[in-house]
Amino acid sequence: MRRFLRLVVAALMLATVPVIGGPAAGAAEPLLTMAQRRAYLNYYAPVIFKRANEDNGQDGRDWLTNFDFDQDQNFATNRVNWVESERYVAAAAANQTTSPYAKWRIRPTLYTSLIEYNSGGVKSLVLLYHVYNAADKQGDAIHDWERIEIVVRGVTGTPGAAGEYVNNSTITHHHEHIIRKRGDSGFNFMNTATGRHLMVWQADEAGSVLATHAHELRYVKDSYASLASQPVTNDAEVEISGKDKNENVHYIFVPQASSAAVSAWGAQTLSWANAPSLIAGHDNEHTVDWYQAKRLTYELQDIADLIPTHWSQNPAWSKHWLSSAVDDVELESPVVNELGATEVSTGRQRFYSKSRDNSASDLTDGREGLIHKDWLYGAYTAEADEDREGSSENFPAYQGTGLDSSGWSRQLASGRTDSPNVYWWQHDFFVHDGTVNTAASRENGTWLRGAWYAPANGGFDGRWVQLFDD
Repeated sequence: MRRFLRLVVAALMLATVPVIGGPAAGAAEPLLTMAQRRAYLNYYAPVIFKRANEDNGQDGRDWLTNFDFDQDQNFATNRVNWVESERYVAAAAANQTTSPYAKWRIRPTLYTSLIEYNSGGVKSLVLLYHVYNAADKQGDAIHDWERIEIVVRGVTGTPGAAGEYVNNSTITHHHEHIIRKRGDSGFNFMNTATGRHLMVWQADEAGSVLATHAHELRYVKDSYASLASQPVTNDAEVEISGKDKNENVHYIFVPQASSAAVSAWGAQTLSWANAPSLIAGHDNEHTVDWYQAKRLTYELQDIADLIPTHWSQNPAWSKHWLSSAVDDVELESPVVNELGATEVSTGRQRFYSKSRDNSASDLTDGREGLIHKDWLYGAYTAEADEDREGSSENFPAYQGTGLDSSGWSRQLASGRTDSPNVYWWQHDFFVHDGTVNTAASRENGTWLRGAWYAPANGGFDGRWVQLFDD
């Protein structure tokens, strides 16, 4: 009886409250094409200023990379192979084409996806960028996950068109999720003819827990104009959010699809031939001049490329992950590749996500993969202060008690009253509005409701779709 009443209440709420993502009262912008979605992801891709710690034979350790840089199709070997990056550099310098390192394809990469929805006749996007580092904690941990989330309002189909704006952004700072809203100080972009790029600083893999460390992200507080006007012989450093100090910059990673940004920084594509000239080669305390900072391009690939590796019915899942972390997801539509071919079937699917490290004594560092991350569902507690480590509560979204600004939970938004503590629905997603709510079980923003993802409603859930050619 109680279950029946809950279902009735949920049905009444869904029937009487406007569905965010549903047909708008006014004329909404039409559904974006796949090419337009790629264009938006490229246009808003961030510029990453990164500190390095590459002395003592660690050349190249602080490059960004991709999951299969070593070309062995096995993520569980990534840490042990990546800590040998200086051998790759040495082999490249000697052009030892018979070296096993000659097959590496490092390709600095951000893994990304796009969520498209309509609300009140306005089209909005949530853009997710996952910054991948193959090793962390001075080479002692595998698969370091950092992410940048950008919410764009007033979307017309042409990136950067009149009326379009970035409403808010969230970046990962270890277990914290640091949010900034339009108009906040220290929320700065590099604006060019081919993109509007949020400027973010990233620490190297080392460092003390009392300081910036372990690939944490910070917002760059300097404007692009102030950085561009500095003499090339000035110290390469930026002021970072949460600190009254500047931090060193040894690398600048620029989205390769933004030709104006690439030209402005003089960024190069990393290859076997030029790798020896694109290493930082300094420790994290060593300051270089701006002209000495290495400028590299990065490419975009899809978060959806990685989801099938977790799938319990994928014969190769155990090469990459352990089964001690389990995530069940109800899929209404399959995970598909760039050609539309199914890679994960519909229905209640099980994914394994505990990190596997073949070179560790217990085979893991205890971390989980992308499919396990709450931010993949927008289900995180937004914080304004980077330097209150561990201060935030956990938003109880999976448990079904995490409410949005209107008092809706994810199960009310989806109508799936049996989902709390049991499974994620494929299209569960919470959009933060850029402000902070200190209540333990509330966040400012909204759970996307009903069939928000349906093309008929102007929606698209790109977390499960591959947009970019592999």
